[in-house]
Amino acid sequence: MAIQTSPFARILKYSDILIALAIITIVVMMIIPLPPLLLDLFLSLNITLGLVIVMVAVYTVNPLDFSVFPSLLLITTLFRLALNVSSTRLILLDGYAGDVILAFGNFVVGGNAVIGFIIFVVLIIIQFIVITKGAERVAEVAARFTLDAMPGKQMSIDADLNAGLITDAEARQRRKNIQQEADFYGAMDGASKFVKGDAIAAIIIIIINIVGGFVIGMWQRNMDVLQALQNYTLLTVGEGLVNQIPALLISTATGIVVTRAASESNLGHDLSSQIFANSRVFFIVAGVLALLGVVPGLPGIPFLVLAAILFSIGYVLHRNVKTKAAAEVNNQEEKEKEEVRKPENIVSLLQVDPMELEIGYSLIPMVDVGQGGDLLDRVVMIRRQCALELGLVVPTIRIRDNIQLKPNVYIIKLRGIEIAKGELLLDHYLAMNPGTVFEEMSGVQTVEPAFGLPALWIQETEREKAELAGYTVVDPVSVLATHLTEVIKNFSFEILGRQEVQTLIDGVKQNNAALVEELVPNLLSIGEIQKVLANLLRERISIRDMVTILSTLCDYAGLSKDTEVLSEYVRHSLARQISRQHAPSNTLACLTIDPQLENKISSSVQRTERGSFVALDPKEMQSLVKNLNTELMKLTNMGYPPLVLVSPAVRLYFRKLTERVAPTLTVLSYAELEPKVEIQALGMVKL
Repeated sequence: MAIQTSPFARILKYSDILIALAIITIVVMMIIPLPPLLLDLFLSLNITLGLVIVMVAVYTVNPLDFSVFPSLLLITTLFRLALNVSSTRLILLDGYAGDVILAFGNFVVGGNAVIGFIIFVVLIIIQFIVITKGAERVAEVAARFTLDAMPGKQMSIDADLNAGLITDAEARQRRKNIQQEADFYGAMDGASKFVKGDAIAAIIIIIINIVGGFVIGMWQRNMDVLQALQNYTLLTVGEGLVNQIPALLISTATGIVVTRAASESNLGHDLSSQIFANSRVFFIVAGVLALLGVVPGLPGIPFLVLAAILFSIGYVLHRNVKTKAAAEVNNQEEKEKEEVRKPENIVSLLQVDPMELEIGYSLIPMVDVGQGGDLLDRVVMIRRQCALELGLVVPTIRIRDNIQLKPNVYIIKLRGIEIAKGELLLDHYLAMNPGTVFEEMSGVQTVEPAFGLPALWIQETEREKAELAGYTVVDPVSVLATHLTEVIKNFSFEILGRQEVQTLIDGVKQNNAALVEELVPNLLSIGEIQKVLANLLRERISIRDMVTILSTLCDYAGLSKDTEVLSEYVRHSLARQISRQHAPSNTLACLTIDPQLENKISSSVQRTERGSFVALDPKEMQSLVKNLNTELMKLTNMGYPPLVLVSPAVRLYFRKLTERVAPTLTVLSYAELEPKVEIQALGMVKL
């Protein structure tokens, strides 16, 4: 079924033709004399246009919503000048220019040419000096500042686009709006000159009409001086008032449009919401007016009436504020009740924070900046340290107090489950004996939470004495920060999830798009890459060099999809990094394993769909653990970290055998060391 369109809509389809005809008609009006009846119609149309334009300006929120205004200002100014020419022609030719001009000359000014002339001059002064000058200055300054601000706005759009806050389409639209805004204010700066010129032309035209009419009336129509002056002055003043009233309306609209820069609503709403925002203003003004009303010599009735009106307005506003506040409280309570009743509210209870730190109430000063607490800053530094050392972006750690805990206890949680716990004494310091101090200190016996070393809580007065004796002394916040750092490192492989891996890959993609596109998802999925990275973090291998890691996966993913095997290939590629980590001086003190044990482990490997494992005889496993602990004890007694060096073929499986009995043991292979690293074997693990 065809959609019926209104006649007005059909006319608007040809609006371009209508505008062209209107401009041509305006130009023709300056040449061809108009009959008085048609002139009356056009003068009424001029007033109507002025009213329409000022109403549109009042209800315009954004100046760009009325971007056609500069062109419309030019057309209306030209139309008004054409009416001036037509009316001047009729006044000077016939001494009559229609009923509209005659009515303004007689009714509006009471038939008094002098009063009419004075009113006309006042209107000209208001328009030319006040409104036109102000609108011209505002348009000029707005155009200048808009052009000066364009580079900064463009940079802001580019920054938001690069940060992913806006899309390409939104960026293009915002750039277009900036360009249109600059063009609009530039056009308004020029269009305001039309209004200024129109006011000057009106003054010149009225002088020409009065002088010319006076001369024509006396010489051609044989009028006396007073009759000619009265007749032509009234007609001229009437014609001036008819044209200057719409000119004044359009000048006002110009000022409204160019001053609507910082508004979010129409003019009426802004005035009512801002002027009537504070009831105290009306109470104060009402008091001042009431005081003026009782001052002797001043007319009391106007001031007292206005004081009563303003006091009533203030009282109504004050009562509305109280009513609105009470309504907001009720609405908030209803919303809270509604939220409680909603079944969807249960879903929020299922959300688990990645990491949490719960503290007892005595430890709150560590978090409170007002009490000198710097724990929040320490947490920021911990996240930065983990990013540099492990290449891991630690999620935000939520810190909250828990009154159910003992006052000095803190708990570290991972996805809602407690993984570490400690106790602090805020007014004490933790003193640890590095093993070389034999002087006894008085204090509260405890265990350092990060590494499980014996320690003492000592008073602040004993701190200097303990440091001089050789103890390692740290403050409670440092104890907690160290513990939190070690927990993050120990559980980094669990903290790293698929979303975090996606974030890391997106970072690599910015400069290595070809690498990422080749690997994901053609060769490996995000989940498989996450397993490889987790395997590295499990043994505290930094994943910061993502380019090398992803390049290695690209090279070997076609050969094997086993994430454990791929992890070993990645470790070989990170040989320089691993060497710097465990042998910074190019000397590696370690244990080795007996070749027969390596052959035994290699032959005992069982591979299944769920991975591979080593099936050793229980007695052999018991003998291995006993011998390993003995050799590790010797190594640590010499001051070296627990480290075993094995062949690349059995590294993974030896690690699997020992990770439960020796979780802190580092197992490296020869392929993970640079050739220049000197190996210092201090023992051998045998069966």
